[in-house]
Amino acid sequence: MDSAILSLLGAFLLSILGLFVFIWSLRKGLLVENPAAASVIFARGEVGRVEDPTLSSHGERALQQAAHPEPGTADPEELKARVLADRSTAFPVFMFAAFACFWLLLGSIAGLTSSIKLHEPDWLTQWAWLTFGRIRTVHLTAVLYGWITNAALGMILWLLPRLLRTRLHGAVWTMLGGALINTGIAAGIGAIAAGWTDGMEYLEIPWQIGSFIVAGFVLIVLPVLFTLVNRKTEHLYVSAWYMVAGVLWITLLFLVGKLPGVHTGVQQATTNWWYGHNVLGLWFTPVSVGAIYYFLPKIIGRPVRSYNLSILGFWTLAFFYGQVGGHHLVGGPVPGWLVTLSIVQSLMMVIPVIAFTINMGGTLQGRMHLARFSPTLRFMMFGGLMYLASSLQGSIEALRSVNAVTHFTHYTVGHAHLGAYGFVSMVLFGAIYFMMPRVLNWEWPFPRLITLHFWLGAVGILIYFVALTVGGWLQGLAMLDPARAFMESVTLTLPYLKWRSVGGVLLVLGHLIFVGHFLAMALRFGPMRTGAALFAPRPDLLPAPAYGK
Repeated sequence: MDSAILSLLGAFLLSILGLFVFIWSLRKGLLVENPAAASVIFARGEVGRVEDPTLSSHGERALQQAAHPEPGTADPEELKARVLADRSTAFPVFMFAAFACFWLLLGSIAGLTSSIKLHEPDWLTQWAWLTFGRIRTVHLTAVLYGWITNAALGMILWLLPRLLRTRLHGAVWTMLGGALINTGIAAGIGAIAAGWTDGMEYLEIPWQIGSFIVAGFVLIVLPVLFTLVNRKTEHLYVSAWYMVAGVLWITLLFLVGKLPGVHTGVQQATTNWWYGHNVLGLWFTPVSVGAIYYFLPKIIGRPVRSYNLSILGFWTLAFFYGQVGGHHLVGGPVPGWLVTLSIVQSLMMVIPVIAFTINMGGTLQGRMHLARFSPTLRFMMFGGLMYLASSLQGSIEALRSVNAVTHFTHYTVGHAHLGAYGFVSMVLFGAIYFMMPRVLNWEWPFPRLITLHFWLGAVGILIYFVALTVGGWLQGLAMLDPARAFMESVTLTLPYLKWRSVGGVLLVLGHLIFVGHFLAMALRFGPMRTGAALFAPRPDLLPAPAYGK
């Protein structure tokens, strides 16, 4: 029997099995909505109270009036427990956020340099480490592992104690793990710049250096699991599902991907894209989706519309994403059934994406206008919209008919950036803007810079994406046309590559503003809240301005 038929038949049988499980769960009452679980991110009496630490007192009052003019009074004891949870994470969260900012700047400059070199190939060619192959890989490593991974780990360590209503157990070990991870990133970037790599995309860091990163992840996983075991909440909120699973997944993925002497030949290519897509779908995606599930309801003061729909999204993501990366090997010397299975699973990914979109749409119903008041909410809403767009585009791109045009073109690069930047990075920016006033008990000194950063990021990534999508599609059509010389497919992309650099300039400007603002806050510019949780913790102090004015 044809392997494609077998794959489709297997997917059909799994769907039938899922239907029976669904019927069984209805009989057992497992899918009855659980308002208590959906509201676990709020203290008693806090539902209806908005929260956006990027706002001044006046701005938050305006947001509150627009959302819910008469909020309830939150339980002071639960708020105090939240403050103590925040203080237990302050040092490691600040460390990870600072590392993330450093690598963001380095990666941004390297990325803009590599972008310009695509349409100005003779620029900066006198040094080997500035050649396109090396500087582009430096950009990739600094952004994926330095910026996104550090920011994600900091957010996880800050959110989990809040969600579990307990302190972070083993904070010192998380900091040691962070030091090992960032040592590995720094050494890996140095090795790549010197020409020493393992030659697998997203896995260029030599395995000898990668062992530091694996050890760092293990040292973070253990405190995360210990904190989870010692939770004081009855219900496990969906963000905790996403984030704990994400940390476990990336640790396993990186360990398997860096095993020395195991992956060779065709199997190396298969493993490469198994890892390459899963680092996005099983690390960046669950962390970012989990963040939206926390921050968006928290900002607008309304529990998530359907808790069970959020759990459905989690399990379908976990089930369908594992083999998605194989669609990058269409036409390669790999088994046909593997590629077909990957295409089927890519299309099935619309289930968790649509579940998330419906849930967030229902949660925001009647409160979309609050984005006018809340900068953090804008980042979360934009990130959620880009999650929908990039995921649907990815499912369509996996089809053989579409892949035949887009393969080996700039179209794929545009798609990757829509997910990694438009979705993941924008969510992480919003999370850091929300977290840092709680970590440092200090206002953001210049709130208008947050709005400026948002628009630079949003406009920049849209210019970047549209230019590469259009240019990449035309490039693919030109390469498929036997009557056109290959060089024509190269030269026709030049205008679009220049627009890519224009978008990149806007992104870099946004990053300079973001990092400069972060530094100004850390150096204590601007108004003080009530005390510095990071440098002068006072367990008896409940900072009222931070938890409802």
